[in-house]
Amino acid sequence: MTTKPLVALLSGAGISTDSGIPDYRGPAGLWRQDPEAEKLVTHEHYMGDPDVRRRSWQMRRRTGALRPEPNAAHRAVVELERSGVPVRVLTQNVDGLHQRAGMPARKVLELHGSARHVVCVKCGAKGAMEDALARIDAGEDDPPCLECGGVLRPATVMFGEPLDPSVLAEAAAIAKACTLFFAVGSSLQVHPAAGLAQVAAEHGARLVVVNAEPTPYDGIADEVVREPIGTALPRLLRELA
Repeated sequence: MTTKPLVALLSGAGISTDSGIPDYRGPAGLWRQDPEAEKLVTHEHYMGDPDVRRRSWQMRRRTGALRPEPNAAHRAVVELERSGVPVRVLTQNVDGLHQRAGMPARKVLELHGSARHVVCVKCGAKGAMEDALARIDAGEDDPPCLECGGVLRPATVMFGEPLDPSVLAEAAAIAKACTLFFAVGSSLQVHPAAGLAQVAAEHGARLVVVNAEPTPYDGIADEVVREPIGTALPRLLRELA
């Protein structure tokens, strides 16, 4: 019995734009349109300024953070996994759309955490973002932890915070072991996650970059695809099934 080669897919914000979630660094990206918005997800500002926290909660309420649905690119990854090809997703996204599309949670590494959950910075209690946003809808502007009264925050890695070392180590192991590595919808500018593309290439994987804009790793890629992700990725993955 022949073992099928491992396929790793690093996904960034660009894979979710077809689901209505804006990217960050593209031509119409969130940080380019409103540089102040970056403060809302920066640890120092979030923890040090109650006004930033209030604005951050209102941003999530206004943008409908839990409403987006998976698109064709997310579904194509699931179809490949269900065909019997070993697939692991390493995602920089916090939207949970890979899992909502049907990818088993154990096969998805959320490098930057999840915006679908909240955590208390004082006692570590966790809860659903949906419940926190319901409290915002009910009139609270900076809902504290119901267990200890501490500051609640999304269960994401904010700017100025390190990635979970155990998650990063597992992602690096996958990058080293895979035969084919897709970098999809990522600017490949945010480290250490972006460096996984180089790790994969250095360990013999074929590197395919699928992104609208040039990335720092295009020069070492075996293939660079500039087509829209919603059509390009399903086509590329169908060839593997």
